This record gives sequence, C-alpha cells and structure tokens, in this order.
Amino acid sequence: MTDKQRKLSTEAYKGVRDFYPEDMFIQKHIFDLWKKHVEAFGYVEYNASVLEPSELYKAKSGDEIVNEQTYSFKDRGDRDVTLRPEMTPTLARMVAGRKRELGFPLRWYSIPNLFRYEQPQRGRLREHWQLNVDIIGVESIQAEIEIIQIAYNLTKAFGLKDADFEIRINNRMIVNYVLKDVFALSDEQSHVLSKLIDRKEKMSAEEFKDKVATIFEATPDKAQKFLTLINSQNFEEYTGHLPQTKEEHESLCLIKEVIVGLEALGIRNVRFDQTLMRGFDYYTGTVFEVFDNNPKNRRAILGGGRYDEILGIFGEEKVPFIGFGAGDVVVRDLMETYGTLPTFKPAARLAICPTDLPFIPYANEIAQKIRQAGISVAVDYTQKKIGDKVKNADKNGIPYVICVGEEEQKSGKFKIKNLKTREEVSLNEENIIKSLR
Repeated sequence: MTDKQRKLSTEAYKGVRDFYPEDMFIQKHIFDLWKKHVEAFGYVEYNASVLEPSELYKAKSGDEIVNEQTYSFKDRGDRDVTLRPEMTPTLARMVAGRKRELGFPLRWYSIPNLFRYEQPQRGRLREHWQLNVDIIGVESIQAEIEIIQIAYNLTKAFGLKDADFEIRINNRMIVNYVLKDVFALSDEQSHVLSKLIDRKEKMSAEEFKDKVATIFEATPDKAQKFLTLINSQNFEEYTGHLPQTKEEHESLCLIKEVIVGLEALGIRNVRFDQTLMRGFDYYTGTVFEVFDNNPKNRRAILGGGRYDEILGIFGEEKVPFIGFGAGDVVVRDLMETYGTLPTFKPAARLAICPTDLPFIPYANEIAQKIRQAGISVAVDYTQKKIGDKVKNADKNGIPYVICVGEEEQKSGKFKIKNLKTREEVSLNEENIIKSLR
C-alpha cells in the first residue's frame, strides 16, 4: 500500500483532546466561571506565547525535568525551545522584564494551555488548560488569605458544598526547619525526604516506613522520631513533638493566622497537613491544596503557595509572589462527579428553512432583522426536503424553526415551531422577535 492509499487515523494525538462544540461549551463555561470569580477580586488577565527558551525551565527545574517531561526541540535557528509545561516561570520572566515600570501589588491571572510528556490518566493529560492566579508584591499573610479565599469561592462555584472538600495547608519554612534543624539532614537528604513525604499518601505505611529508614540509616532513633512526627493526627499533636524554638514558633504562628483569617470569612473547612509539600522546589512559605473528599476523585482539585525567590533566576531582588493553579481536566471530572456540568445549548435560537432556492434572499432578509434584535439565527441553505431541514435543526439542538416560502413571503406571517414541545403558532415578524426574547 502506498502512502497515498494508506488511511490516516482519526484519533487525536495521545494525551490531548479534540473539542467538539459540546466540549467547547463546557470548557467555555469553566473558563467563564474562572474569570468571573477571579475578576471579582480585581485580577487582570495576561498571556504569553506557548514557546519559551528551554533554559528558562532548566534554570528553575534542572535538565532532568526538561529532558524527560517536556516537549523540547531545536528550532530552525538552532535554539533550544520548549512548549511551556507551566506558567509560573513565564510570569516571573514578564514581571522581571518590567519590574521598574509595574505598579505593585499586581493581581494577575491567565488561562494558558500547558504541555507535559507524561502518562495520561484520570485528571491528567499531556495538554491541558490551567487557571493561574497570582498576587505579586504583598508580604503579609493577607495575600495568603485572599488567594485561598478565591480558591474556596471557585470550588463552591463548581457545585461543591463545604463538606465535600477541605483546604489543606502547610508551610515550607516549617518543613525546612524540621528537616535541617530538628533532624540535621543534609541538603540531599532533605530533598529526598521531602519528595518522599509528597508521595506518602500514594504508598503503604510499611513502604513509607522502609524508605524513611533508608534515609535515616545512620541514625535509626531519628527515623522513629520522624515517623511519630509525620504521623501526627492534628496540629496540636504535631507541634507537641517539636522543640519550642523561635523558628518553629514563627512558622506555626503564620499557619494559625491564615486559618483564623479564613475562619473570619466563613471558611472553616481548613486543616493543617504536615505531609503537604507541593512538588515544586521553588515554594518558600505557605503551601495549600483544595482536596475533594469524594471517593471517585480523592485528589487535589487545585493547589499553590508562596514562592518569593522566583525572580532570583533572572538576577533580580526578591519580590513576594503567591498564587495557585487549577486545571480544566480536573475541574471537568469534578463537575461530572457532582452533576454540575452544564447542558449544551447551541448559539442559534432559531433556524430558518427556505422551502426552495428562490426564497433564500427573503430568508436572509428576515434573519438579518431578527439578528439586529440580538437573537441568533441560522439559515439552512441546503437543498434538502423541508422535513429533513427541520430534523437537522432539531438534531443540532436549535429550539425553534420557521419555514419560509411563497405563502410566507406574501402574507408576512410565519409558523414558528417549538421543536421540544412540538407546538406551532403563526406570528408576524415583530411577534417572532418578541416570542424569542
């Protein structure tokens, strides 16, 4: 079989999606929800190209991440280019580029499409769209409270009640203090253990214990103390196992202040989680996740944190950053689980079906007048039978239809049919507009 004879597959590339009108309707609904609730807090939208120099991610994440988890290639100018796997480095680059011109604090958001070469699974694909929300230039915990409040409002907008989800919070300063000061681990050991903690819920207790023992091989007594600490049942138990030092006190006070601040806003489904790490190493303070309690999902809906050192990769001085990301794949799964996905509605409210070719100009004339009244109209220009045209309008979800022929052109009256109820009434042009409104 020659190349010309071979049939091409109709399947999309593995890990990405085709968006038919019904899918686009849902995605637009999700995007509109995101924009509505973020803009209510005064955030403005930004964007950038999907292409970035690979060195941007190598500087932040290292060669291994770029080589194994991104779509990277050389362009025709022999430059190393990467399809963006996340938006934060781009945001940092943009802020660093105009740092002296911008009026801080900044409240910015974006909905970029992101690409990661990983195994597709529920809630995770190789391409997705992600809401990124960041407040830049605010050091106080009011930034944490505002960002988490937005995340809470969005989760409620997806159709969840307070009992359906919880907001888990930790602080990387506490993590660093525990690993380096309390247990005196090296940078390498701290890195390995932090990654292990991040995966704790995905392995058995015995497997986690064995891996901890390997890290504390030279000091087995510390391994048991660490397990006791990390398996604490609540905030009070966790703090009871820590020495009451200044560093420990300051970090834990920050968490308590955030929780109290959120409670004052009526947000009470917040809890401290000492195992919450968030995967990225650039987090420097508060980290949080919104976690779905439904057994069908049992996963983070969204997450983020504070990353005040991000501008360092551009040689710039520290500027406070805190934000979160929420992916559209997870949100769609979530709304499907809770039965809050919207029902598809086509743009057209009315289909006009000319009975024959000579009546198309008149159909267009009527359609234009109705459109000028703010109502969407689709004219069927095919030469199908009238019955087939009506069936096609019904198949496409258009709720009303009128047929236009010699009689309608002479009388100026049209039979408008409700394709759901099958009711039909005779109206003139003016009353058609009134009825459709």
